[in-house]
Amino acid sequence: MNGPWAGAGGTGTPGVGGRGVLEGAFALLEAVERATEAGLTALSSECGLPKTTAYRLLEQLVALGAVERRGTGYRMGHRMFRLGHSWQPYPGLRAAARGPARQLVRATGTTVGVAVLRSGRTMVLDWTPGEAGEALGSLREGMTWPWFTAAGKVLVAQARPGLPLGPLPTAWRQQAATIRDRGVAFDREELAEGVCCVAVPLYGAGHVPVAALCVLTDPAHHLERLGEVARGTGHAISAALRGR
Repeated sequence: MNGPWAGAGGTGTPGVGGRGVLEGAFALLEAVERATEAGLTALSSECGLPKTTAYRLLEQLVALGAVERRGTGYRMGHRMFRLGHSWQPYPGLRAAARGPARQLVRATGTTVGVAVLRSGRTMVLDWTPGEAGEALGSLREGMTWPWFTAAGKVLVAQARPGLPLGPLPTAWRQQAATIRDRGVAFDREELAEGVCCVAVPLYGAGHVPVAALCVLTDPAHHLERLGEVARGTGHAISAALRGR
């Protein structure tokens, strides 16, 4: 094997071998992403790797452009940004949602995003900030929250059993039925004070929900009315997806 990974297994990377090389590298990448920027000691401790092993893997990731070194700290590299933006859970989802989401932002002044369920959590795929974007905090693609966001609820309500969600609230069955019937879910400051959210499902082929369109705003907005507007946008995106 040639290139930055040459010699990464066996004696090349003490304490990590075979599949463990990739596991160690991805563990470090995830730790860097969570911390935004961190030093060697913190990263090796969080990942449970010897400092020499963590250093060797981080330097290999730097050589590949997956991580950048800044002084004594490490942060995500340009290559991960480029690769990450090419991922989507359904063909054409980003392209189908982009235009309608921007129109919704212009019409309502809200922040509009597309989210998916991954490993039992709600993960942000795309954001289009609105007028109150700064007041909603630092949003970025790839962020995750517990599944019980509005976006998570609207997807879990239609998902097959067996998702890794842990014990569900006793009232969830009735709540899920209401969400399926209305085609919209709400978050009224349940996760963050001053932040409300409306979410509707986005459907692919076979009328299977593949993502959620979520609209973030403040408590002053009429959420039910916003839900009606979001449903119209969701229908347009879903029609574009099914027409591929």
